[in-house]
Amino acid sequence: MKITSLKTIAFLLLTGATCLQSCTNDFDKINTDPVAYSAQNFDPNFMFSTAQLTYTGSTDFAYETWRANLIYAGTMMQGISSVVSYWAGDKYLNTPWYTSAYWERAYAEQVKPIVDIVEVTRTKDKYKNLHQAARIWKALIFARITDLYGDVPYTEAGLGYYEKNLATKYDKQQAIYTDMLKELEDAVSKLDANADKISGDVIYKGDVEKWKEFGNSLILRLAMRLTKVDETTAKSYVSKVVGKTLSSNANNAFLKHDESGARITQNRNSQVLLGDGGQEHYYVKWSDTFIKALKSTNDPRINVAVSNLWLNPTIKEQNSNFIAAANQQKGMPNGKDLGTNAAYAIASDPSYTTMPAYSSPHPGMIKRDGVTFILTYAESELLAAEAAQRWGIGGSAASHYKNAIKAGITFLGQYDAALQITDAAAEAYATANPLTDGLKQIGLQYWLHQNTALNFYESWSNWRRTGYPELVPVKYINSDTKGQIPRRFPYPDAEAANSNAAYYKEAGAAIPGGDNLTGRVWWDKQ
Repeated sequence: MKITSLKTIAFLLLTGATCLQSCTNDFDKINTDPVAYSAQNFDPNFMFSTAQLTYTGSTDFAYETWRANLIYAGTMMQGISSVVSYWAGDKYLNTPWYTSAYWERAYAEQVKPIVDIVEVTRTKDKYKNLHQAARIWKALIFARITDLYGDVPYTEAGLGYYEKNLATKYDKQQAIYTDMLKELEDAVSKLDANADKISGDVIYKGDVEKWKEFGNSLILRLAMRLTKVDETTAKSYVSKVVGKTLSSNANNAFLKHDESGARITQNRNSQVLLGDGGQEHYYVKWSDTFIKALKSTNDPRINVAVSNLWLNPTIKEQNSNFIAAANQQKGMPNGKDLGTNAAYAIASDPSYTTMPAYSSPHPGMIKRDGVTFILTYAESELLAAEAAQRWGIGGSAASHYKNAIKAGITFLGQYDAALQITDAAAEAYATANPLTDGLKQIGLQYWLHQNTALNFYESWSNWRRTGYPELVPVKYINSDTKGQIPRRFPYPDAEAANSNAAYYKEAGAAIPGGDNLTGRVWWDKQ
């Protein structure tokens, strides 16, 4: 079997979408027979394609991408801003049916298929590489879930059909991280260029060497999460993978979407930012914090911003005469709304002229058939720079940093040719802006890079760990955090009513700061 595009996945997802969407609120329904397949009539490569696609967003019209990545993480990290009333993250308001969105979709649409693949391919030589790649992808999936919520179902998640156990315990985040790192290291070591070709791989097309680099880069990301809580383990894993991580932008992990698959295979961030579900096209802008950071050093990445792209809140047609001039880009302040209270109304802000004058993401970034970035060379080089800066591991921090800056500029061409910046321009900028301010500068660049990758999940996680950049919280009436930038998502209320209720209650009671927006996950120490 060979998968040549996302159209095949779209067909498979359409046939199973009804079942998946009825399984999002409790593990009783999720942990059922995956389908009536058997070893004789099922190739798990099909399921692997599905697991890769659903990691980039729900089949239910970007359900959790809209709520978790954009409405919450993107605005809390001041990468984007919105005055739409239900964009609660911009004002640090708790909307439980939004903060639970990632949990609801991830366990049904990501965890279930990846666990099925790992179990179906276990001990089967003809799926040796698929099994190892699935273990790596499983760690990727669970890392984001536990980073958002803390202690979560892990060891028993998705195994109800195999173990006949419908009550799924919550594992401690420390134990989850310990196991994910162990699994990643073992899986990478067992990838074999002489074994099976992963035909269902829509990221690397079965290239085992790229999978090794990706797995090692994921180890680096997760190991650096431990800098506050287990520095010894962090250093140990970083030392093992240094020099073996992503080696260039050519090996960036991203999924290229397919417009013909309608809502199932189209780019999830794009569906929201093009306004498919509402007025987001007109009222979601780059944040003032982000645009000012780019303009402060004449960063060529200001090319991601254009103004006058959307001229009407109801007509979702891009203005072809948008303004791309760097000096005319203007970010929108966070913590503003469309009301009349002068303290919060965007129309009362000194920066306001017209809504279209605020900068939107470049149209090349928000194409329906565009790409979703998962892990990049620039990210791995920034993490390597941090490790070198902290511990003297892996060579020169300044060299890794320069590599990251150049890659973080030139990778934009992977969105669209209109965003391509020359190697010469990237080299000139990186040379003129060397590493001089250590961890603070590295943290700022990590934030800038993840913002331009539209990976606000990762931006939020790294900010919680490092404290960089030093964001100024917004002040908004009736904020649920008393003006603090949120640190985690509360557990879904639905967990109190299903077979996991006892585990849910125990886990919630153990969270430092409580089961709310200001509670903290294990690795996020004061």
